[in-house]
Order: sequence, then structure tokens, then C-alpha cells
Amino acid sequence: MAVPSCCVPGFWVRSSGQCLGSLFTFVSKRLCSAAAASRPMDAQQLAERLRAQKEKQKAKGPVPTNPVQRRVRELVRFTEQLQRVHPNVLAKALSRGIVHQDKDLLVINKPYGLPVHGGPGVQLCISDVLPILAKILHGHKAEPLHLCHRLDKETTGIMVLAWEKEVAHQVQELFRTRQVAKKYWAITVRVPVPSAGVVDIPIIEKEVQGQQQHHKMTLCPSYRMDNGKMVRVRTSRNAHLAVTQYQVLSSNLSSALLELQPVTGIKHQLRVHLSFGLDCPILGDHKYSDWNRLAPQKLSVGVLKKLGLPQSKARHIPLHLHARQLILPALQSRKEELNLVCKPPRYFVHSLRHLGLKMPSHDQNGDEEASHPGPQ
Repeated sequence: MAVPSCCVPGFWVRSSGQCLGSLFTFVSKRLCSAAAASRPMDAQQLAERLRAQKEKQKAKGPVPTNPVQRRVRELVRFTEQLQRVHPNVLAKALSRGIVHQDKDLLVINKPYGLPVHGGPGVQLCISDVLPILAKILHGHKAEPLHLCHRLDKETTGIMVLAWEKEVAHQVQELFRTRQVAKKYWAITVRVPVPSAGVVDIPIIEKEVQGQQQHHKMTLCPSYRMDNGKMVRVRTSRNAHLAVTQYQVLSSNLSSALLELQPVTGIKHQLRVHLSFGLDCPILGDHKYSDWNRLAPQKLSVGVLKKLGLPQSKARHIPLHLHARQLILPALQSRKEELNLVCKPPRYFVHSLRHLGLKMPSHDQNGDEEASHPGPQ
């Protein structure tokens, strides 16, 4: 497996109370020291390596002067590096981002761009490093951790793991029977009307015909308009019941910060309900902002100006969807419910500021990330 270069900048996504980051710095120190110990380089070899690194950096183009563009570039670079780091390094980084730990559960802050399961084109995922993470925390004889639920690759935030398989099954059952309260934060393009409500529209997966044939989740409403009258239609047997509660926390003319509470747990439910149900796609959702094509999200001139980006760079904007809070009922020996809260990643906080949106006051005061500027 290829490894990242020894001279990459520090990773700036942080977790609740602890820094998930300095992943790049950690990688570089370990790899550089190992390389130096294994085989010393003479002056000519060192010069050739430095020259190659300089040419590689030059090929990447000039460093952007705009701080937002630099952060976007760093995020793209990080997600590429994330698939090339050694599993031991990733497990160590995840151990530094622990939100909660007890004898039954381990809760981590899932970083952006990291898939939970393997698949085509996936070189490294969370499930791959669970045995290593368990050994880091409980010693070499520790049994692998178990996944209790999943998040999309682009979604950040709360992820629950269990030490025992039986406990994992119990937590999975809590999710399946909708006994776990879930709250997400999302930055949307445009503002939903009304400012609070419930989207109760079934969802189905369909094939999109066009230049790029692909599959998307989409709405499958139970009613349609027929000559000005509302007519109930037969629901497809493949459609899934999907219910999302939403509330606007902050807004302006062109964007909003929303709190989302999914009652059901259908694939891409929040993204579909916001984009196709409320006409307010999530910032950085390049799949569901347009039904007919797969293309970078088209943003208004006002939003692009606030973000400091041209439309040609919009494809680098990450999905601004964060699993902020989970409330688990009493489980095993724990007699009280477990309230888990996870701060949003740094790029999320920066986008809020540039768009002129505000977090609730109790989050602003405790936001460690807001007080630690990332690399510029």
C-alpha cells in the first residue's frame, strides 16, 4: 500500500474536546524516522529526492492565495491521503477522536471522506481498522470492535461501536425500532419554507436516463395533481416510508443552518428530502442537487462570493452534513439514557462564518474548533 509523502501539512479536522488531527504530521514523523533508520541517504540521493518533491509540487500548480480555496485544496488532499495511509496510522488517529467510552460502547467522531464499509475503489475503511483500534485501546489480546450502525462516506459525526457482538446487536435493534433519537446539522443552499416542519414522503431508488446512466434515491409521493385536484395514487411496493423533521437554526437570503431529525433511516433520506422535497439541497451535495445529471453543484453568485470560490471550484466543496447528536436508551448495566454530542468539523464551522450563519449560543461558547484556526 502506498504511503503519503513526508512533507504534508497537518490535518485540521478536530473532534469534540480532542484533536483527531495532526494525522499528516503523525504519518510524516513516523515514516520519515523509519526511512532514516532503515537506509541512510547520501547527498546525491537526498538532492534527487528534494528535486523530485519540488517538481511534484510545481506540477500541482500555484498555491491559492484565497484562504477558502486553500482549505478546500487541503481537504481534497486529505481525502486522497486518507485512502493511502497505513491502517495502523488511521486507527491511531481515530483513537484520538473518541467522544465517549465505557465497558460496552466506544463512540468516535467519523471524519469526512472515510467510508464505513469496503467496496469498489475503496482501499481503506473504518471496518478494516476496528481490530487495530481495539488493540490500541485494550491491548493485543482485545477482540475486534463491532459496528452498530453506519454513516455515508461524506457524512461526519457520531459513530457508535460496541466491544461485544451481543451489545452491537442490541444497539442495532434500537436503531431498527427507532428508539434512538438522531439529530443532524446541515448547511443548505436556499432556505426552506416554512422554517420548521415535517417531510413525510416515501423514497424509492430509480435509474436516471441520460448521458450518464446512474441510480438515485428519489421521492415517491402518495398523491398527485389531476386537473387541479389532489388524487391518491398507488404506492410502489419498492418505496420506503421516509419521515424527516426539520427546523431552521439560522438563515439569510441564500442559505440556512438546519437541524434535522430523521424518524426513519432510509438511504440518503435527508439529502433527498431536502433537495427534492424542500428544494434546499445540502451545500456540497453534488449528487442530489440535480436529478438529471451528475455534475458539480450549481451555486448562486452570492453564495460563491461569500465562500470565495468560482463555480469551477465548486466540485471540491464537501457535503455539509454532520451527525451531531445521538440519544441512546438505557442499555446493559447503564440505567440512564446516553446523550452523545459531537462538534462539527472545522470546514463546516468556516463555511458557517463565511455564509454569515450562526450556531446556537451554547455551541458557540464550547466550540474548540472555532478558536483554533486551521492552516492557511
